[in-house]
Amino acid sequence: MQPLYKHLFVVRHIMKTLLFIAFLFFYATSAEQEKRPEDFGFRHLQTFYKGDTVDILIKSKKGEELKPKPLFLFFQGSLPQPLIKYDQKGMFGVFTFNPDSLAVSFHLVIISKPNIPVVADVKTLGQDYTYTDGSGAFPKGYIKHNYLDYYVDRNIKVIQFLQKHKWVSEKMLVVAGHSEGSTIAAKLASVFPKVTHLIYSGGNPMGRILTTIEQLRAVETDSTKDAEMQFNYWQKVVSDPNNMNSKGDTYKVTYDFSIPPIEYLQKLIIPVLVSYGTKDAGSPYNDYLRVQTIMQKKTNFTFKAYIGTEHNYFPVKPNGKIDYDTFNWDRVANDWREWLLAQ
Repeated sequence: MQPLYKHLFVVRHIMKTLLFIAFLFFYATSAEQEKRPEDFGFRHLQTFYKGDTVDILIKSKKGEELKPKPLFLFFQGSLPQPLIKYDQKGMFGVFTFNPDSLAVSFHLVIISKPNIPVVADVKTLGQDYTYTDGSGAFPKGYIKHNYLDYYVDRNIKVIQFLQKHKWVSEKMLVVAGHSEGSTIAAKLASVFPKVTHLIYSGGNPMGRILTTIEQLRAVETDSTKDAEMQFNYWQKVVSDPNNMNSKGDTYKVTYDFSIPPIEYLQKLIIPVLVSYGTKDAGSPYNDYLRVQTIMQKKTNFTFKAYIGTEHNYFPVKPNGKIDYDTFNWDRVANDWREWLLAQ
């Protein structure tokens, strides 16, 4: 019986070892999957708004996280994307620019989309890095809150929450937004008096629907008449502007963001920087705003046009192709920084 006893002992020992290795592998795999904002160099704070958790990422200069500095809030564009997206090569997304230069003078803040995870592996995301449910639709919690006034009111609450912290200086409060975020920033600045500076980037002062029509005009043919069809869609939106029934953008979000932001911008007496690419669909309307501010002798507006670039400041080649190898966002952010420091 002695050899059999030894054999059983060895088998049990091997099984325990294998189970332990399996446990370590499972733990390591789970830990790798469960990435946190802190793993990417961000502080992660949470607050609540109308019963929902609001995730806030803060980027500060290393070693100066608790040093009192003004806030620089950046409102991103449309679509339900997680703030932090990563793959095997590392992180991308979050701020469209390298935040290091701005972090010298500010604590940079970005706020999550409603009911969208903060961090996600790109393998789990859909088209355009969007977070969708099992059917490929935008999550219902996101659709429910994806409209202009929700973002404006929620972001004001976030500012008030952050300003309770000792590391936040209230000497300045900068709000900046790109694309859809530009409209949110403009309206917020028009209703929240603590905002001291606005950066309006890649927006259309005459509203979203005109951007869409302008984009379609550029590619339509006599047979497609895509822009003409867009007017039919707009007629439906205007007939039911509060309709929230959709798997993607609702009538309400289209209507809200098509109210011309020029209505908010013209109310402002604080310093405003308007930046845009001259090949963007919204460029003619930013030029119009520029003409109007000159006529009205407004001295609080500064305009920075990036010649020959599109919506995200990539150059457009003579053949109409976009040069994605030339990244101008850091140049744009540095121009923002220089403008702020000159105020």
